[in-house]
Amino acid sequence: MCVEVLPDRRMETFTAWLREHRGVEFVCRDGAADFAQAVTDADPAIVQVMDRWHLWHGLGEAALKEVAARSTCWAKAGPPVLDGRRASNTRERWHQVHQLLDTGVGLLDCAPRLNLALNTVKRYARHPEPGQLIRAPAYRPSLVDPYRDHLRQHRAEDPAVPVTRLLHEIRELGYTGSANLLVRYINQGRVDADRAILSPRRVTGLLLADPDRQRDEQRILRDQLAAACTEMTVLATLVSQFARMLSPSQDNAQALTDWITRARDADLPSLQSFATGLERDRAAVDAALTLPHHNGRTEGINNKIKLIKRQTYRAGYPLLRHRILLS
Repeated sequence: MCVEVLPDRRMETFTAWLREHRGVEFVCRDGAADFAQAVTDADPAIVQVMDRWHLWHGLGEAALKEVAARSTCWAKAGPPVLDGRRASNTRERWHQVHQLLDTGVGLLDCAPRLNLALNTVKRYARHPEPGQLIRAPAYRPSLVDPYRDHLRQHRAEDPAVPVTRLLHEIRELGYTGSANLLVRYINQGRVDADRAILSPRRVTGLLLADPDRQRDEQRILRDQLAAACTEMTVLATLVSQFARMLSPSQDNAQALTDWITRARDADLPSLQSFATGLERDRAAVDAALTLPHHNGRTEGINNKIKLIKRQTYRAGYPLLRHRILLS
C-alpha cells in the first residue's frame, strides 16, 4: 500500500503520480471533472468510482434548494408569516420583472429599469410563479419560547388580554426578556403556531434522515411535511428511493436509470440538474452504487489534514507532508 501527499491539486500533478504508480485499478473520487480527466489521461483502464458520501451530499444540496423554493407549501403548518411585507414585495417584484419580459424587454434592460441587480432579475425570471421565490423566515430561539403554551392558553381564554398582563404573568414564571421582545413574538404569530417555524435546512434534514433512526415525533413531522403538497411528496419519495441505492448492489444500475427518468419528469428543477450531473458522470456513479469501494475513511483523514494545515499555516509543503504522513 502506498500513501502519499501531493503538493497541489493540479491535474498534471495527479496524472504524473498515477503514471509513476502503475497497477492502480480503482480510483474513488468526488465529482470534480478535473480529477476525472486526470485519471483518464493517466490510464483509461482505471475504474473510477464516485464516492457515495459525495453523491448523498449532492442530493442533499439539491433537495435543500427545492425545499427552500417551496416555503409557501410546507410552512402552512407554521405561523401566518407568508403574507407579510417581505412576501408582498417579492410578489410585486416578480410581476414587475415578468411584465417587462412579456413586452419584449431583455434581462439586461430590466435590471436598470427596476433598479435591481442582473442576477436578481434572472432569479425572478427563472420562476414561473412568485410563490417559489417566497421564503419562510428562520426565527432564532427566543426567551419567550418556554412560555409559549402559557401565552397561547391565556390568549385562547381571553383574546383581548393586554400584553402588559401577559408580560407580568410570564415574568412571575421566570421570563427575563423585555416587553418589546414579547410584543414582537406575538406579532410574528409565533404564539398561535402549532409549532415553531422550521428552517428549510431543518426540513431538508428531516427528509434526508433515516426514518428508522428518527423519534416518533420526528417521523410524524416528516410525514406531514412530505404530504404538504405534490412537489414535497415527490421530493420525499425520490430522496427515499435514492437512499436505498446507496447500499451497493448490481441491480442499482437499472434502478438509477429509472430514478433519473422520474427525477427529470418531476417539477423539481434543482433535482433535474442533479440527475443531469449523474448522467454526465454515469460510469463512475454506476460503479459507486454497484461496487463496495468508498472514500469514508479518507474523508475523515481529510478533516485531520485541515486541522494540521491550520496549526502550521505558514509551513511549506515538505513540513506539512511529514506531519501528515507521521501523524
